[in-house]
Amino acid sequence: MKKQNNFYIYGITLVATLGGLLFGYDTAVVSGTTAALDNFFIRPLFENVAAAQSVVLQYKVIVSLCLAIIAGLTINFFFKLFNLRKALITSVLFLVVGVAVWFSQFWVQPEALTPTMASSIKGFVISSALVGCIIGGAWGGQISSAIGRKNGLIIAALLFTVSAIGSALPDKLNFLGVEMVSSLIFYRIIGGIGVGIASMLSPVYIAEVAPAHIRGKLVSFNQFAIIFGMLIVYFVNYFIARGGSSEWIDTIGWRWMFASETIPCVLFLSLLFFVPKTPRYLLLKGKDEESRKVLTNLYGEKEMEIEYKSIRKSLIEKNAPWLSFGSALIVIGILLSFFQQAVGINVVLYYAPEIFRTMGAGNDAALMQTIIVGIINLSFTVVAIMTVDRFGRKPLMIIGALGMAVSMFFLGMTFYMGSVGLFTLICMLLYTASFAMSWGPVCWVLLAEIFPNSIRGALSIAVAAQWLSNLIVSWTFPMLNDNAALTASFNHGFAYWIYGVMGILAAVFVWKWVPETKGRTLEEIEQIWKRKPASEPSRVDLVEAEATK
Repeated sequence: MKKQNNFYIYGITLVATLGGLLFGYDTAVVSGTTAALDNFFIRPLFENVAAAQSVVLQYKVIVSLCLAIIAGLTINFFFKLFNLRKALITSVLFLVVGVAVWFSQFWVQPEALTPTMASSIKGFVISSALVGCIIGGAWGGQISSAIGRKNGLIIAALLFTVSAIGSALPDKLNFLGVEMVSSLIFYRIIGGIGVGIASMLSPVYIAEVAPAHIRGKLVSFNQFAIIFGMLIVYFVNYFIARGGSSEWIDTIGWRWMFASETIPCVLFLSLLFFVPKTPRYLLLKGKDEESRKVLTNLYGEKEMEIEYKSIRKSLIEKNAPWLSFGSALIVIGILLSFFQQAVGINVVLYYAPEIFRTMGAGNDAALMQTIIVGIINLSFTVVAIMTVDRFGRKPLMIIGALGMAVSMFFLGMTFYMGSVGLFTLICMLLYTASFAMSWGPVCWVLLAEIFPNSIRGALSIAVAAQWLSNLIVSWTFPMLNDNAALTASFNHGFAYWIYGVMGILAAVFVWKWVPETKGRTLEEIEQIWKRKPASEPSRVDLVEAEATK
């Protein structure tokens, strides 16, 4: 391949990874604001009963609407997965159980602001962007198919910009006339939709323009950009808060943290107009000549025709049902997404400053220690990028899951025994390193690779499942960590032990059920899921059989 083609591939990859950078920036910016949001929005409510009742009522309405949207998206997935009769039955059962749980466990709760309700509101404010991520992830497949990967990323960039400005000024831009905290939640959800779209389309875009022998590395760049975005915002938050009084941070500082996102938003939006649409999308839309032109720029004249024929062959069933390759593929995609979040990574990333304050650190020290976590995260993401195409996906995922499990067990033990200190910090850093070299980037590589072109939209199920899992873990952490009974029994260690158990289960899952995709083209990976007669095994089947001996 010509050098100028390599330069071109890396160039458009870097633009696409800015979607990952904003993904990381938007989700991590809240880490520096957790204490300020609590002090600015939640604590004053204990002294104003009328305002508290209004906030609680609006919170219950907002959560109910979010749950209704998530339920609608889930039912939509049922109709894409099953036939009409089975989809209807599944949907009715899902709604009956869901409404019963929602009413009995949530809606009937009193509108008084109890400590438990305050923790729940705090958790939702911090994690509210994840509701948007679920929506954006679920819509990502439709957006990708309707207007393309590139145009979908443009929409994500616009949503990021609106969210950054609105989150910084929820009182000035309160067009809905609701309580200020509700306005903040609205703008965070808007940004989350952008994150959800980018979380799906950035790796898909990269996977569809990258040659097979470096695809794992290039898709991993997206995860590198996510972590780099987090690290940037950790520094931004630190320098905004540095030397500022607690009162200034609680009233003004957090606004500057949210507003700072507008800079990378404008850069991403501008650069997107200079990248091409992916050749696979162009072929799906019947634009053969445009596809050939992009492939020529990517591969050169000599290799273009080979790649063109390979893609064209894989698109014969371009409107295939999502279960065309069996249910195992869908289940594996969902469980990969579930375990990536169930191991608790975003508790560390979102609540790191708060965890460090629990350990006795001051505000500046807590933010500085969060930067250390970000540096470890970024450094070991580079390790994954350099090894994912050498060692393979499965070994990294298994080793990383076990590393996270051990780290979380010891982390929980330090809290349980009341001996938080340097060893606690070491456990958090080892946990972060284990995630960064495995489930962080490699999970996205696998998700971008395992879904065949003809059902690429089914990736939206996995992405939505990932964000739903993230929401549950991030929302419930304050409730688990601040619960009086659990604190009395486990001294803040209980939640970490749960995440440790999930790490063990994640390792077993990858070992038993996830196929190795290292060095295979997207078309070869597709053959893994196709049912072949026993007398006619494919080359990929033979490789799989040899690998499992």
